[in-house]
Amino acid sequence: MDDRLERFLRSKLRKAGKKVEERRRSTNDQISDAKEAYRNARDTALADLPQDEHGRAKIVCRRYVERRAVRLDPEGRPACFDPDHPDCEGCVEDVRDGRVETW
Repeated sequence: MDDRLERFLRSKLRKAGKKVEERRRSTNDQISDAKEAYRNARDTALADLPQDEHGRAKIVCRRYVERRAVRLDPEGRPACFDPDHPDCEGCVEDVRDGRVETW
């Protein structure tokens, strides 16, 4: 085979391989994002709280008195939950009782 033809074919195959890999990574990222959004929305819906566009609960943190969009775990605890802090304990109780302040 002619060297120029071989180089041409190799470069075209290499470019095609790179495009396939880029699309595979993009697809995996999209699937991962969709799974996370689904989990967030499911857990937030269980607590019946308002959600942001990513399915995170929109609550007002009792500890720092600020608006936050946070993921909730299956037990209804925000991702920022600190089991040793009394404000966090109160926040979890409010989330479970549906009394937590939202925005």
